[in-house]
Amino acid sequence: MKSKDRALALYLIPAPMLLLSLFIGPSDAVSPSDVLQWIGSGLGITAFPLIPENSIIDAVILEVRLPRILLAFMVGAAMTVSGNSLQALFRNPLVSQDILGLSSGAAFGAALALCIPRIPIQPAAFIFGLLAVGLSYFLARSRSQVSIVSLILSGIIVSGIFTALLTIVQFFTDPFKLQTIVHWTMGNLHHADWTRVKSAALPICTGMMWLLLIRWRLNVIALGDEEARAVGLNPEKEKIFILLPATLIASASVAVAGIIGLVGLAFPHMVRLLVGHDNSKTQPVSLVFGGSVLLAVDNCSRAFADFEIPIGIFTTLIGGPFFVYLLRQNRLNPGEK
Repeated sequence: MKSKDRALALYLIPAPMLLLSLFIGPSDAVSPSDVLQWIGSGLGITAFPLIPENSIIDAVILEVRLPRILLAFMVGAAMTVSGNSLQALFRNPLVSQDILGLSSGAAFGAALALCIPRIPIQPAAFIFGLLAVGLSYFLARSRSQVSIVSLILSGIIVSGIFTALLTIVQFFTDPFKLQTIVHWTMGNLHHADWTRVKSAALPICTGMMWLLLIRWRLNVIALGDEEARAVGLNPEKEKIFILLPATLIASASVAVAGIIGLVGLAFPHMVRLLVGHDNSKTQPVSLVFGGSVLLAVDNCSRAFADFEIPIGIFTTLIGGPFFVYLLRQNRLNPGEK
């Protein structure tokens, strides 16, 4: 199958995946036939009896399952688009929100906001996430150049610093908030509600829209600064225009879902294996692929056992073996500039 055909097939995945996810949930009070009846009733199909608005079926689907489905899709799409943008920006296949310290910085900011109610979560996560990426880039920059090894080492250092700060916050917080922070750092969507969906929708949709509109510039930036100047672009300015929305959508995702490991690192590689390296194609495919796959993983976390397993555990178990496979097949080249 050609990459164009694979991209078209991937664009068709979200709709059936979103619909299928409505049937999955731990509630025994709502069976798949009840969900089918609810959908038929909502579409006005006369074969299905009308379901009252305040019924338990209506409440479970609208107030429990639907916000979680939408939040999982948004977070998966945002983390994948952000990861793809950062890898193109730094011309490094190993770059991700975790490597650059973005996730740790945003996690510290959000945890600080959870402990101090006066601090808003979304701005705190964005500010500290941007600070972490800026520190990683500044520490790695030498003689107007940023090498891959320096960037990775700087990211590890910055991530360690913010992880230590997060531990300090956990140490001094009260036990009730501590439990919330610990579960949240594992990557979790079980607290999904319409409030979280609304708080994350504006920054995520705005940032992704911007990254989709400028996706062709990623191809130029990925070639190098000299090539960007040759076509009339200011590389430093373009990097800021890419880095800010990429940080915004990643930090917004961390603020509502916690740290979901390896999504921003592994999923963009999966997209490039399917449709190639052209960022004008990988950006929109990253949106639908990342959202659909993370939603499928979340469905597994809900249905795998009687108790709910944090989604961050599943993504790490999936992303780890995938990267081992890439390394064994020599599909990654950590030594490229």
